[in-house]
Amino acid sequence: MTDATTRAAEILKGHRESIDRLDAILIYTLGERFKHTQAVGKLKAEHDLPPSDPAREAAQVARLEDLAERADLDPVFARKFLRFVIDEVIRHHEQHQS
Repeated sequence: MTDATTRAAEILKGHRESIDRLDAILIYTLGERFKHTQAVGKLKAEHDLPPSDPAREAAQVARLEDLAERADLDPVFARKFLRFVIDEVIRHHEQHQS
């Protein structure tokens, strides 16, 4: 290997280590988030509240699109990701209702 290739391999390794660490943070953060949304779902079921809250969802989408833009993340991707998470939360809330 040339010096340039060796250096590129070292840089690649560093990026991959950061990616792995960030993936773990994402998973643990989602786990913590879902603990709270599960509690919300149970509370909603106990008080006969609807499993979804379209006004809250719209506000969250707008807020996270703004955060995405400030974080230099594609807001369309952020919206799709949040929609996926919200849909999963609503599915859990509906399970609590039945």
